[in-house]
Amino acid sequence: MEATNTFAAIFDMDGTLIDNTPYHFKSWQALFKKYDKGELSRQTYYTQISGVPIMDTLRGLFPDRDEAGLKALLSEKEGFYRELYAPYLAPINGLENFLTELKNSGIKMAMATSATVEDIDFILNKVPIQNDFEEIVNSSMVSKPKPNPQIFLKAAEKLNTPPSKCVVFEDSLAGIKAGRDAGMKVVAITTGHKAADLHPVDLVIDDYSELTVQKLAALFKEH
Repeated sequence: MEATNTFAAIFDMDGTLIDNTPYHFKSWQALFKKYDKGELSRQTYYTQISGVPIMDTLRGLFPDRDEAGLKALLSEKEGFYRELYAPYLAPINGLENFLTELKNSGIKMAMATSATVEDIDFILNKVPIQNDFEEIVNSSMVSKPKPNPQIFLKAAEKLNTPPSKCVVFEDSLAGIKAGRDAGMKVVAITTGHKAADLHPVDLVIDDYSELTVQKLAALFKEH
């Protein structure tokens, strides 16, 4: 295989490395039910909550709560999520082999996620991929959440790679917009949305089983 290191890869976590988004949805439903916030529809979750920092959503839902109260709600929501997801936690099909191929080809990789540090640890303690990433950027390291591109630009800076030479892997609409606005190539994965709803992107995948370094490299070639 011809080695290439002409670009860097930046991965979101939730819904992108692992298909946990349905369990986040269920945990939000449980929180809505407990606090009489009405019925949370799948449409509302995937378009308004998925990919957005949890604390931002909680502030909107519970405007009268102080920071301590919001953090207590965050712990509750995350407790629901971990209980629901723990028995099913697994990487998306083909991910580990694909990350190994990228690493062996000299591709620098980062994770850029709106998830909490506790949430990141929960996943990485079960899925042995942490050593594949040179950098992990979480929401506490930036001031503006997705769809602002700041988190991806921060990751590119840490990888010492220009944004135009980065490819972002995302599942959420907010994340896709952030990647586009960062001036990066975007690969969308269909864990939360139908392929037709995931545009404009450079490539749509269902999982990583058929993705190769060559297919990614081709995204950066002039047409």
